Amino acid sequence: MSFELQKQQLAQLIPGNKDVDAWHTALVAVMPKYGINTARRAAHFISQCAHESNNFRSLSENLNYSEKALNAVFGRYFGTGGTKRNAAEYARNPEKIANYVYMDEFRKYKMGNVKEGDGWLFRGRGLKQLTGRENYTRFGATVDMTAEEAAAYVATPKGAVESACWFWDANKLNTIADTDDVVKMTKKINGGNIGLADRQSRYSKAMQVFGSPVTLSDDAGNDDFDVDDIGVLRKGCKGEGVKMMQEALGIGADGAFGPGTERALKAWQTANGLTADGIAGPMTLEKLLG
Repeated sequence: MSFELQKQQLAQLIPGNKDVDAWHTALVAVMPKYGINTARRAAHFISQCAHESNNFRSLSENLNYSEKALNAVFGRYFGTGGTKRNAAEYARNPEKIANYVYMDEFRKYKMGNVKEGDGWLFRGRGLKQLTGRENYTRFGATVDMTAEEAAAYVATPKGAVESACWFWDANKLNTIADTDDVVKMTKKINGGNIGLADRQSRYSKAMQVFGSPVTLSDDAGNDDFDVDDIGVLRKGCKGEGVKMMQEALGIGADGAFGPGTERALKAWQTANGLTADGIAGPMTLEKLLG
């Protein structure tokens, strides 16, 4: 028998969300289409999405940067010298910021944003933060929509859910869900173990709410840890990946990503021609760790 998500169950899994009715309607309409039709699969999907989106509340990229933040986070684009622009002219104007820093003509790493206004139109949205014209085009093709139509769709609860389901299906996450391997699933979703404890806790709670309690192993997969497992590191992260990054930066390697590590990382990014956002994503880690 297929699993049927109840509204009161969802309310327990996304505490603080005021739109449970809309999210419940969207989930029950879309999940079965992508084979998320058992308690285990639904629990994994909802728990992972809730972690990524702050309980289904953070659904659009926040680009409301101050002048100081623009210079710090987007040092490649703002400041003095060369083709950099004056951050004061962009501060607190998210649309203007996106239409500069996210346009392919200004980026080394392309997103498919080539038409005027693409940076803002195709900013990160949805439960999995779909970003860039290229990704919106790929998703749109699966739901018979243009990239522009998909952008409007992803801004709705149903579209936010379906874009996440599209990612889920493309990465064959139902197969992993069936094995209850939260570690493997987390690595598949974000490239590492970031947020693993919260994801495991959310999954355990979901299965309890669904009436099928589980016991998960505490093993985070560190025995097989390598650079490819690090994922994205930002302030607040802890663990072996942070320690490796700190050692490469030549600072105290305590495995805790605090303000000092963030400052050191920004300085290194600036010196190496990368966006000085203090976040160690794939590009930064590849250059830093090799």
